[in-house]
Amino acid sequence: MQTMLVVGLGRFGRHLALKLAELGNEVMVIDKDEASVNQVAPYVTSAHIGDCMEQEIIQSLGVGNFDTCFVCISDNFQSSLEITWLLKQAGAKRVVSKTDREMHAKFLIMIGADAVIHPERDMAWRTAMKYTSKNIFDYFEFTDEYAIIELAVPNSWVGSTIRALKIREKFNVNIIATKNNGEYYPILNADHVFEDNEHLFLSGSKRDILKLVDR
Repeated sequence: MQTMLVVGLGRFGRHLALKLAELGNEVMVIDKDEASVNQVAPYVTSAHIGDCMEQEIIQSLGVGNFDTCFVCISDNFQSSLEITWLLKQAGAKRVVSKTDREMHAKFLIMIGADAVIHPERDMAWRTAMKYTSKNIFDYFEFTDEYAIIELAVPNSWVGSTIRALKIREKFNVNIIATKNNGEYYPILNADHVFEDNEHLFLSGSKRDILKLVDR
């Protein structure tokens, strides 16, 4: 369990706060719109009405006590920028700011954001990857370069082991788990025998993963 602060309860901030709480984290939310706060309040640890553009409000939150502070205000870049800066100045350990524009992301990093998220861009990537091939079932992006995909076992691999096929050497990807009949199994050694109708979870660079998918 971690302690989280979510600043801004627009559509993304609201969903983020609810999901963080659902996962068992302690979540504080704050927004200047009373209706938005009241909507989320029953599901989070604490909820506050306030404008985080005001330094006094930021300081009253004890932001240094949170493991992560999320700034979910992308429709007003000036506000997002200032709140990110105020949080860092107030001693926030880690600030993750939402943005919808690449140029904004660069400025947020410059003034102290530890990470920047692009929900629409990330979802576009995930959707594009998922539907690039009929064999891809899901896609999870780690960074701009690395990802994990859920892939149906290629027919030519069925009955062979990871060691025999030299997956790492040939394709520069790692198989970290499999899924069979809805059950997940971590891959602990290279002697796993691939089965028909099995799904694999592969990690690696997007470039190497696409090469494997396209072969």
